[in-house]
Amino acid sequence: MIKLRLFQIDAFTSDVFGGNPAAVVPLSSWLDDELMQQIAAENNLSETAFFVPGEKRRGLRWFTPEAEIKLCGHATLASAFAIFTELEPGRGEVRFDTLSGELTVTRSGDRLVMDFPVWRLERLDAAPAALAEALGTSPAEVLVTAERDNYFAVLGDQSEVESLAPDMQSLAALHPAGVAVTAPGRDVDFVCRYFAPSYGVAEDPATGSIQCGLMPYWVERLGRNALRSRQVSRRGAEFFSELRNGRTFISGSAVKYLEGWIEI
Repeated sequence: MIKLRLFQIDAFTSDVFGGNPAAVVPLSSWLDDELMQQIAAENNLSETAFFVPGEKRRGLRWFTPEAEIKLCGHATLASAFAIFTELEPGRGEVRFDTLSGELTVTRSGDRLVMDFPVWRLERLDAAPAALAEALGTSPAEVLVTAERDNYFAVLGDQSEVESLAPDMQSLAALHPAGVAVTAPGRDVDFVCRYFAPSYGVAEDPATGSIQCGLMPYWVERLGRNALRSRQVSRRGAEFFSELRNGRTFISGSAVKYLEGWIEI
């Protein structure tokens, strides 16, 4: 029998039941990929993070209930929070090796700050018909990442983002792309939501990774490098982000919901 420690951390919130819950599983060495995928499916959260010790940097990987992904913000924040508060209390910085390169998380007062990449987005002349049909609206602008793995649909105002009821089956047909929607916020600089049904995540409550694409867009539009945003999912999430030296710095809080053991 294998016995593994498990934390469930609510990320990008200061309150339990807010933000996005991530499972965090510290390992002494990597498990088989199939087993990690099975654990993620059993946890049935948008992401389960696994990390292993390293000489200078820990290895970190993220799995949705359906697949391994290249970058996850909230599960990175949750992993660092578990290290700082449970595994190595008092530690102020942790470095991870990931499929998206080296990622660093540092303490800054009550928040943790993640050093993430910047995604370069391409504006499309028109929204793909399948995307507009799936969203049930025609976005004012549509942008896409270079890898064509995320669409960014810009709507007119916060109310449009909040009331959106997309067709998940149609969104899933856009695989491998997830879909972010965004608009100016009423009391924050911008708001967003994120959908990735083909990865087993119909709507993600709080998505740190899409700040890597949202921030270049909104910094250009608003003319300021440091912005506050809100993910207007049912659980809600707050982000404090900054573009600096060609990187996206994403700040947020986290709180532990549970701690236990996996026995397999």
